[in-house]
Amino acid sequence: MTTPSLQVLKQACEQLSACDAAFALAHAEIGVPVWRATQPTYQTLARAVAYQLISTRAAAAIWGRTLALFEGEISAQALLSTSDEKLRECGNSRPKIGHMRSIATAITTGTLCFERLQASEPAAARKELLAVKGIGPWTADLFLMNALGVVDAFPVGDVGVMEAYRALSGAEIRHETKAFTGLAEQWRPYRGVAAHLLWGWLNAQRDKAQT
Repeated sequence: MTTPSLQVLKQACEQLSACDAAFALAHAEIGVPVWRATQPTYQTLARAVAYQLISTRAAAAIWGRTLALFEGEISAQALLSTSDEKLRECGNSRPKIGHMRSIATAITTGTLCFERLQASEPAAARKELLAVKGIGPWTADLFLMNALGVVDAFPVGDVGVMEAYRALSGAEIRHETKAFTGLAEQWRPYRGVAAHLLWGWLNAQRDKAQT
């Protein structure tokens, strides 16, 4: 696990705030965002698959049951040794089970190697991740950001990121994914920090609404 230093995060927040008023507002409210650091493991990738394309609440419930099935720790070998029926009972869909198995197989055969990813340049690591069936751009970029600490990795199509930016910028309509991805080019080399600022601000708003 690699986490950007506080100095790097502060510098990134200052640069982003200077180039876009939306980030200035977010930074003024939440300060330096907490980096979502995770371990470079199979479990991290399996969790990302579980959270794809469904609500956070539903995903959390399914993932919680899946973790309980494996007593809190999921390895590639353990997943491959578990029946589809048991995984379905946790709420995992057939396509997601297929993706989890594909990723697990890639790890056990060495096609996907975490040590190699950590030693690679971000572009090469992303290419290796995307070569595995079941790992799309969103999952690959989340892994680069949170498990490898790549500050310019960007979760393309993340609804939370796009909605936070819409609200902060005062827009009535959220950007389409392609347009938003193009807009994010101006946030280089800190697109990952931009995502964390937007997530942090959005979570702060949700916390306020619940109090």
